[in-house]
Amino acid sequence: MDFWPLLFDIGALLGAAFVLGALCERLRQSALLGYLLAGMLLGPNALHVVSTSKEVEGLAEVGVCLLLFSLGLEFSWPRLRGLGATALGGGALQVGLTLIVVSALGAVAGLSLHTAIVIGAAFALSSTAGVLRVLTARSEIDSVHGRHALGILLFQDLAVIPLVLLTSFLGESGSDSAALWNLGRTGVMLVLVVAVFYVAFNHVVPRVLLATSVLRNRELPVLFAVVGALGSMYAAHEIDLSPAVGAFIAGMLLGGSPFATQVRADLSVLRTLLVTVFFSSIGMLANPAWIVENAGLTVAVAATVIVVKTAVCMVALRAMRQTSHSSLATALCLSQVGEFAFVIAETTRGGLVDDELFMVVVSTMMVTLCVTPSLVAWAPRLAGSILQPLAKLGFVTGHLSNTEADREPRSGHVVLIGYGPAGQKCGAALRDSSILVSVLDLNPSLAERAEGDGFEAHVGDATHSDLLDHLHVRSAAAVVVALPDPRTAEKVVQAVRCQSADVPVVVRARYHRHIHVLEPAGASAVVDEEQEVGDLLGKQTLRTITSSEMPER
Repeated sequence: MDFWPLLFDIGALLGAAFVLGALCERLRQSALLGYLLAGMLLGPNALHVVSTSKEVEGLAEVGVCLLLFSLGLEFSWPRLRGLGATALGGGALQVGLTLIVVSALGAVAGLSLHTAIVIGAAFALSSTAGVLRVLTARSEIDSVHGRHALGILLFQDLAVIPLVLLTSFLGESGSDSAALWNLGRTGVMLVLVVAVFYVAFNHVVPRVLLATSVLRNRELPVLFAVVGALGSMYAAHEIDLSPAVGAFIAGMLLGGSPFATQVRADLSVLRTLLVTVFFSSIGMLANPAWIVENAGLTVAVAATVIVVKTAVCMVALRAMRQTSHSSLATALCLSQVGEFAFVIAETTRGGLVDDELFMVVVSTMMVTLCVTPSLVAWAPRLAGSILQPLAKLGFVTGHLSNTEADREPRSGHVVLIGYGPAGQKCGAALRDSSILVSVLDLNPSLAERAEGDGFEAHVGDATHSDLLDHLHVRSAAAVVVALPDPRTAEKVVQAVRCQSADVPVVVRARYHRHIHVLEPAGASAVVDEEQEVGDLLGKQTLRTITSSEMPER
């Protein structure tokens, strides 16, 4: 492979993605739409600027694998158990019912049963990257419909594993016994891979990473995470499973470690780069000429998918006793065809899915992804507009006319940065007052101590915006910076102010002269250690004098 043409193609894709993404943002659309258009215009079906499409697609597959690896880091097994029945039950109903309904519609349209099931499996999944990107940008990830969407998306990511196994089984040529043998072999190998990574991530590696010599180098946990992600991708490929599924499993197993938050933050820049390449490469698969020639078919299929997925998802959430408004708002957010439709359709391309049908899948995915930013942004208002006339006719109940009633932002918690002696004293005082505290410290031992003290603890660098966003700094009651180093404290205060201009920030200053640095950086209040120590020394001196027996003169 010649390296320089690939380098030019990646640079051209990223450049076009930047220009079109910025243009879309200027037009108040999601940059994701610009990435898709960049790939479509520069791809082999339009301007032919990109010549090494196979290599770019390979790099894009690595990008989506890292995306799923980072999602796995975010949602460890303990957090999965905490999602509740709505996310798990609603997600199971949504995936199962969508697969059945779409498969039935495909069979009615003339597809074979196996092909219809493959299309149903592909269309059952929504776009994790697209939906979460818009929800996060609009600060709606903690709204009721945002949390429901997040939970169902997570379940869909988990469902990719059995769906890929199912479609691979259906696409197997030969006898049913041979197909069952291959399916069983893949399942056994998957269990072995999970077991190996579980032992490595939860028993072997933590002892190495917690060694004193490793703690001083924060690059080593990141390198280990990348090696784990690449290793899981290769292992999944070797057992004929989607590498993205292997990456997600590895991330989820590693997500229980104290390094998960920091690793996710450190990989965010690389993930953003590769995910941009991924969506651009998805755009390259689309053929503008084919879409124009088959505009009626493309629009009809895309509209049918959006309506069906919206209706099915709303029914699933209503079955979990959610309100009509939050159910419909969530359903509108999840009505698109996600990026894994490409992964599932690709597994049976040339067999159950011919080139014409594959183009239908890709074109439908493109159209629905293009309208996703608008659907997610307008979901609460659109849900209200749809439900109002239906509620008057008595077709729906439990409707909330006030869209803000669905919002339940997390509030009242304190983010405590630094858990040294000063941070521990501060945490103890806050705990005694029953205030929820989230602790962040770069030292895993201190984070472990914070967990032992009953706090929610994370390992990471507080100057990283992704970490602060993960800790919900925008909606915090206060942020306490208990770090001893004034330069680091100043950077943390500035990073917090980039997240929110209103949240109170209380900062520790070891010396009086640091007040003049921390206050302009954005500190709401600075605890001057020299002044406080002076006051304590004076008080303690007075107590000592008065408590001792003074000799008579």
